[in-house]
Amino acid sequence: MKLKKYLGVAAGFHDAAVSLVDSAGRILFAGHSERYSRVKSDANISAGLIQELNGHDIDVIAYYERPWLKQLRRWYSGEGVQWNQLSARRILEQQLRPHCDLPARSTPVKSYSHHLCHAAAGFQTSPFDRATVVVIDAIGEWDTTTIWGAEYRDGRAHYRKLWSQHYPHSIGLFYSAVTARLGLRPMDEEYITMGMAALSSPPNMTYLMKQYLVNNENEITFQENLHTGLPADWLGPFSSASFSDEMIAAGAQKLAENLIYNVMCRARDLGWSENLVYGGGVALNCVANRSLGDYFDRIWIMPCPGDAGNSLGSAALAMGGPLDWRDPYLGHNIPGAYPTNQLLDHLLSDRVVGVASGRAEFGPRALGNRSLLADPRGLDMQQRMNQLKQRQSFRPFAPAILAELADEYFVMPPRWSQSPYMQTVAQCRAPELYPAIVHVDGTSRVQTVNQDSGSGLRELLEKWYVWTGCPMLLNTSLNIRGEPMVNNIQDAQRFEQLYDINVCS
Repeated sequence: MKLKKYLGVAAGFHDAAVSLVDSAGRILFAGHSERYSRVKSDANISAGLIQELNGHDIDVIAYYERPWLKQLRRWYSGEGVQWNQLSARRILEQQLRPHCDLPARSTPVKSYSHHLCHAAAGFQTSPFDRATVVVIDAIGEWDTTTIWGAEYRDGRAHYRKLWSQHYPHSIGLFYSAVTARLGLRPMDEEYITMGMAALSSPPNMTYLMKQYLVNNENEITFQENLHTGLPADWLGPFSSASFSDEMIAAGAQKLAENLIYNVMCRARDLGWSENLVYGGGVALNCVANRSLGDYFDRIWIMPCPGDAGNSLGSAALAMGGPLDWRDPYLGHNIPGAYPTNQLLDHLLSDRVVGVASGRAEFGPRALGNRSLLADPRGLDMQQRMNQLKQRQSFRPFAPAILAELADEYFVMPPRWSQSPYMQTVAQCRAPELYPAIVHVDGTSRVQTVNQDSGSGLRELLEKWYVWTGCPMLLNTSLNIRGEPMVNNIQDAQRFEQLYDINVCS
């Protein structure tokens, strides 16, 4: 019997992506539009992305939100209604038709709520049959935080919304607004805000921020549209020049953590399951994630929990059952064996090398197939890499380490013995030995690499360990700040020529 194929689409706001799954639960492809258009956080589907689907007959197209509900909320918030975006089919015609003949009149089109897509992307890739699902992001149609009870019955995923918080109350929008206040790109550079937070102490900032932003029900209120600029007094006392950027970031991070933990307490107390599935863009805050084990016994965060991941969530909902999740290497393929020995030679001589090999990672973090790798030892490496990537000097880099040795080098948080997708931070036991991968607060965003990781990075780490006695490598994305990650062989060659770094494929 022919397997049906389900195309999930997330597009129109930021971080456009598509995913393709079949009725056997296999994930055939998942990729980001920006890596083809080379436009950071591209909101629209690009031609190169659609070309990856050549040869596939699409039976159902699924869209990652309910457009008419989103337009109703836009009308409510005074942003104006986009009359040409009231239906999923109309939006898909605008996004796909310039590049292919989809959606055909006969192709079924389904749309699902934004937060349900987040929930499905997490639960239907998770190892759990039953889980409490928490979604925290900037905004869906109206929802900004939701808690779901998820389970499989008769082979199909079922979701029950247990609790929700609605616009204009939003942890994610608050954090993005602070990111904009710091002169960074909202909906993109929140991770810099998170890193900056470690440079200052937050107590007074946290108190003032609570007074200004939090009402009697501990809910946050403000406007959604961060891209058109914010009023000078929007953040109240935090607009004052008397507060440094570092103090603002520290206060925002501390408050966000407190609000996230309140949500997690509520989710646990609802008693649905001790398995946690966590999704939405806020799930990328790895500093906050280190405390999730205080509330749940087992944790799953899909490596693309933001809006791009909703392309997979919508396809999963249309398909209905569990997805056969194996690894995050789901994007564009650069064929050929992983260049382990070539990489090792460059690391031993130059200490820095790029790799573009195999299928690209689905998600915002490089996990070995589109990475810049370096020796984490030595006082010069952090500065050297930040200069190369044109980043702020304070920003640290992540270590990729042999999974079985992680506990010897890092104090992993409760319930986080493994962190294959860089989703939590851990205290480094010997920061003086590995300064390039340790932040000013002594923590590192750890990637544990298992035998079955799906990437040749594991074999490289094993050989590197034999040669050097060091079981880890500095791992960062193969890009320069403000650019998308390298995707194909042409991108890799361009990177090598522009930045004088060897890139092995």
